[in-house]
Amino acid sequence: MQNPFLRKYLPLVHEDLTAVYSRDLKKWLLIAPLIGVMTGLTATAIVIIILNEMWPALLDFFLAHHWAIVPVMFGGFTLAGLIMQYFTPDPDEHSTEEVIKSYHEHQGDINMRPFFAKLIAAIATVGVGGSAALEGPGIYSGGAIGSWLWAKLKRLRLDSRDRRIMLICGAAAGMSAVFRAPLTGIAFALEMPYRDDLAHEALVPSLIASVVAFVTLGAFLGTAPLFNFVSTSHYTDHDLYWSALIGLIIGLIGMAFAVTFRRVRRFFIQWSVPHWVKLAVGGTLTGLCGLLFLSVYHGTLVPLGPNYDAIGQILNHHHRTSELLSFAGLKLAATAFTLGSGGVSAMFVPLFLSGGALGTAFAQAFLHSHSVELFAAVGMASLISSAYKTPLAAVVFVAEATGGHGFIIPALIGAAVAYLVSGDASASGDQRLHEEVKLRDLRGIPVSEVMQRQMISVQASLTLHEFAGTLAPHSRHEAFPVFDGAKLLGAMSLWSLVRVPSEQWKTTTVRDLIDPRIHTVSPDCDVSEAARLLLSEHKQPMLLVVSDDRHMKGIITKTDILQTLKLRRDVPLELSSVLAE
Repeated sequence: MQNPFLRKYLPLVHEDLTAVYSRDLKKWLLIAPLIGVMTGLTATAIVIIILNEMWPALLDFFLAHHWAIVPVMFGGFTLAGLIMQYFTPDPDEHSTEEVIKSYHEHQGDINMRPFFAKLIAAIATVGVGGSAALEGPGIYSGGAIGSWLWAKLKRLRLDSRDRRIMLICGAAAGMSAVFRAPLTGIAFALEMPYRDDLAHEALVPSLIASVVAFVTLGAFLGTAPLFNFVSTSHYTDHDLYWSALIGLIIGLIGMAFAVTFRRVRRFFIQWSVPHWVKLAVGGTLTGLCGLLFLSVYHGTLVPLGPNYDAIGQILNHHHRTSELLSFAGLKLAATAFTLGSGGVSAMFVPLFLSGGALGTAFAQAFLHSHSVELFAAVGMASLISSAYKTPLAAVVFVAEATGGHGFIIPALIGAAVAYLVSGDASASGDQRLHEEVKLRDLRGIPVSEVMQRQMISVQASLTLHEFAGTLAPHSRHEAFPVFDGAKLLGAMSLWSLVRVPSEQWKTTTVRDLIDPRIHTVSPDCDVSEAARLLLSEHKQPMLLVVSDDRHMKGIITKTDILQTLKLRRDVPLELSSVLAE
């Protein structure tokens, strides 16, 4: 370092490299594959039990003995209800909704004690013919595994934000494995928490975990697409116009279904009877939907269970338009009864199948088109997009799980239109808007009205032992400005203390843990601008409020902004979760 050129430019190189590798991505090269392998093995077991063993045998039995549908489903749903009532702390919390709620409200923490009980209840729900599929137990098991691993890998210095990332990472792996569609797993898991945004921070870990889970399941069951779907890349401009119209119609249907489902779900939750009774009623009503359909239309198509073969039957065998519309209507009704009553799973595949039937019916009845596969694909993507608010996952799933890559553009058009016309209606009660309160609501409020004027600063020469013994116990601050005499050096967060072993606290000084990138603002700066800085890519623990003559006037933190909002109006949880990140 004697060379003046090196003394001048090496610090700049170090600063640039620090910024480039500011996100600690190395840890995800270990954590994400581990989540992927464990979730892939769990998903493999679920697929073998439900899709390879239980449902095929039961479907053949149902088709031969229609009278058995209702009593078998009554018994299976009752068993699921008893398990949820007596072996779980909250029988109404499970599957995808539990993962979303944990992401927003519990920092990604999922209670693992009822893990196996919920998986058994899911097998009982789906395996006996509930109108649902494997995405529910797949997403739940992956999310729970990610949350559980966080507690086991604390030595990697994981924080609460990492737990939320691992939760989404596991959910993506579960979706990827059960559908043999890694891109769908990534897209759905990132779209799942919000109706209008993505959980961006989980992108890279979800990518790794989804691919590993897909490969893990593929080693046992193969990697062929789930659905036998003949695709072509040929479509006309008129087909794109019709795709938009299908998206409009199915978007309205999706909106109506989402609103109806939420009301059904609310009714069953508020119904003051034992949980197993609710599921027994739901199982009976679901069974009646299947019995009614088979009583009118004799064949192998049935609106029950994880009936993946149904899409092949809809596309490869001619069905009257009335039969397709009846299938879609009764499938949606059966889904509302299955999941609205408390059935343990999710509705991605039921929406997929119903949308395919509606798109095919539209092509037959109105367009007299030979490209029924095209409009079936558009219908699938549109209904998932409108009812579940996951337009990207809907299109990717249609392309990936069916092999219909040539239909991406029409499906995108239909999904986008359906998403727009369905508004904020979502079948998920725990999905949220990313920012219910916009930062513009903070404009016009100067920082001087919000900042903390009584500051506790730290001298850089203090040892961590002295700091912990004198300042930290008597302050509720999470970060402290650090000075060398009167010179401001930066800030130190309490979280940084855990990075240093306690036996080194007497020899390590505050100077060693300084973050020099702390920002300063003027007293007349808008609170909205302060919030933007606190939530920027390089998140700040605090902002220092400095006057024009460089005298420090106070500090402002995310907590100060939240308190200001609480004084002005009730603050939705959405903004609280954003500011807590």
